[in-house]
Amino acid sequence: MIEYLSINGLGVIGDATVELDPGFTVVTGETGAGKTMVVTALNLLLGARADAGAVRHGASRATVEAGFRLAPGHAAVGLATEAGAVLDADTDPDDAAAPGDPAELALVVTRSVGAAGSSGRSRASAGGRGVPVALLSELGEHLVAVHGQTDQLRLKSPAAQRHALDAFAGSAVTEALAAYRRDYEAWRQTAAELAEITTHEQDRAREAENLQRSLEEIDLAAVEEGEDLAVRAMIERLENVEELRAASLGAHAHLAGADAADAVEIPSAEALIEAARQSLLGAPGQDEDLTGMARRLAEAGILLADIAGDLAGYAARLDDDAASDLDTAQSRLAELTRLMRLYGPELSDVIGWAEEHRPRLEELQGDSGRIEELTGEVARLEQQVTAGATELTGLRTAAARELSGLVSDELHALSMPDATFHATVTTGGEPGPHGADEIQLLLQPHAGAEPRPLGKGASGGELSRVMLALEVVLAATDPVPTFVFDEVDAGVGGEAAVQIGRRLARLAQHVQVIVVTHLPQVAAFADRHVKVTKDSDREAGFTTSDVAALDGEDRVGELARMLAGRSGSDAARDHARELLEASHA
Repeated sequence: MIEYLSINGLGVIGDATVELDPGFTVVTGETGAGKTMVVTALNLLLGARADAGAVRHGASRATVEAGFRLAPGHAAVGLATEAGAVLDADTDPDDAAAPGDPAELALVVTRSVGAAGSSGRSRASAGGRGVPVALLSELGEHLVAVHGQTDQLRLKSPAAQRHALDAFAGSAVTEALAAYRRDYEAWRQTAAELAEITTHEQDRAREAENLQRSLEEIDLAAVEEGEDLAVRAMIERLENVEELRAASLGAHAHLAGADAADAVEIPSAEALIEAARQSLLGAPGQDEDLTGMARRLAEAGILLADIAGDLAGYAARLDDDAASDLDTAQSRLAELTRLMRLYGPELSDVIGWAEEHRPRLEELQGDSGRIEELTGEVARLEQQVTAGATELTGLRTAAARELSGLVSDELHALSMPDATFHATVTTGGEPGPHGADEIQLLLQPHAGAEPRPLGKGASGGELSRVMLALEVVLAATDPVPTFVFDEVDAGVGGEAAVQIGRRLARLAQHVQVIVVTHLPQVAAFADRHVKVTKDSDREAGFTTSDVAALDGEDRVGELARMLAGRSGSDAARDHARELLEASHA
């Protein structure tokens, strides 16, 4: 709801702030006092085009501000937060979903307009942050519906009219629409997959052929992770085989006792160690230290014998490695390098590429069976979508018939006895996300006239009454938080005015209602009465209007003025009291 509205420098209003009731608030005042400035201010806050001519004479800017109270899950909260707005939270332990959760959030929206000839542009803010004026329009769609002479209809778009009818129809349509959407989405995705396969059949076959060739190439190579490092080490060894052989044989000769250079027999290292061990064992006595060292010499001899054997075996293996082994290793490295260049850069990437693309090859190779499977699935889902759309059409048609009757009855009570409201459902188009129906809300102003879309062929006052009738019927199912009506009572009086007031009060049981009116029969039903007063100073050359809430005898006096043109008339005041008592009976 709108908690308060502040206006500064707009039209005849210099500076005024009014607190609004969560139920039914009425705005009254003499002709020319500036009642419509309240609607103008709200329109500015809802993103309407700024008019520099509306800025009060002598003021550089006009500024309007409103405080909104919103439920935490309201759509406007998300929009404002995304734009950087800061919302104040009020925590109510009795109402909050969990301890500490905010029961309501407060959002302050402002709009200022520069006077004609000034350099200042229109500015807007939400929650203390500057925002584009377009954001105010988006917020307004979720916060306030204004119905008046020049406003845009809340239900002007086909989507909004379909949503309103579906909300009115209730859970039957909600459940049917949810089931339909599941089938529709599955049908759309399955049909898209089938179309992709059949349309690009040649491309998919070509892709499958290329993938198969690549995977066969990798499989045939039998690549092992880290193999390239092992092959490089082998190539390096084979390329230096002579140097490696000479080193190993030389070391073996020193250990084995043969001098490879001049063929002179020399003792082997093992023999020298054994001689040293024997010398220790031949020492007199059983010295423990010498015995221990003799044991270690024995161990060294065994180790040297093992190393000598390994060197002999290493040299023998080098002799066994033929030149062809180097060619084989170099060929293997070239193959691995080529694979890494194609699918790498590392050998592990080659293996990963094969694992990643193998399922895709299986998918492409199964196209024939998949096409047959998808064709059957598309046909089955299409039947379900068609059946779901037909069910929706039936439910919507029944709801449209009921809605038409209820709104028409409301129009007859609102001094439009010959008017008929039509909610129509036409089908036959391609199924879409919301079914195959086109929803239209039409008004037939009198018998014999052609029903026309809302907003065409009706005066501003008639249109306001049509929207009042429609909103009263939809109030419990498709409300926005606040409704504003201007000129809703144009051209009516007497009992019709009473019926308008009664219906506005009924609407206010579900939402906040703000009405600008000149009829006391309407004003008497309000929960809060706001008066706009005009003060003209001819000598100073300006007119000022103020806004004030009325209570008690002040309200009686204003109703008396509206009834008889004089607030002091005893008869008028008695009549005013009677109106108040009757409207709240």
